[in-house]
Amino acid sequence: MSARPGEQPPIYTKTGDDGTTGLLFGGRVSKADAVIEACGTLDEAVAALGLARATLADQDLRAIVLELQRGLFVAAAQIAANPRARDRLVAGVSAVTADMTAAAEQRIDELLAGHPLRPAFVVPGATQASAALDMARTFLRRAERRVVAGGHSGMPINATVIAYLEPRLRPRLRARAPRRRRSQRAAQPPVSAARRRPPNSDMQPTESNPSPLRTHARRPRTPTRRGSHRRAGDRGDHRRRQRR
Repeated sequence: MSARPGEQPPIYTKTGDDGTTGLLFGGRVSKADAVIEACGTLDEAVAALGLARATLADQDLRAIVLELQRGLFVAAAQIAANPRARDRLVAGVSAVTADMTAAAEQRIDELLAGHPLRPAFVVPGATQASAALDMARTFLRRAERRVVAGGHSGMPINATVIAYLEPRLRPRLRARAPRRRRSQRAAQPPVSAARRRPPNSDMQPTESNPSPLRTHARRPRTPTRRGSHRRAGDRGDHRRRQRR
């Protein structure tokens, strides 16, 4: 449908009504193609990062998240490019470079130097921003799986893209989420902490732990004579039978 003179052209094209979608630099593939699945998952990660960035107050963290989003756009463009037109890719714009990967590694080292990761799994949800970062991390894990699976099915894969997604971006999200939790002073215990009983503790309520797993210590058992465990009512019945 063409727009009339002076009117805004419609944003819909109807070219995808047949279940196909266009590639970068031309060509069409099924919307169920591995390429589109990988790009769609990266798009989900970018959206989750946008949610995190919108809730962050730390300007340095906002800048880092924005940098990540732009890097994912570059990776998605390279994946979505027509294999016969890869020579038209522009380094750093529509193609991931080794410099991008090196910069990501340097940023990881800087973040971990100031905020080391605890050797334990952490339950997401301490803050809205950290939860969004954890969600983006899981999307990136799925995007990596989709890219690798696409390569096994014949999709042309550049090793630089996989190197950028797998060991570079996900650790950056892991390193940033704890920093966000600490900035909000929202302590998040590891999953295993709730399953361990503190040593030498009777689990009595305290100001720091108003709802312990046990609110009182177990009473020690006192030795009793054999048969004294019978109830008082049973002993009364026994005496009445003896009088008879």
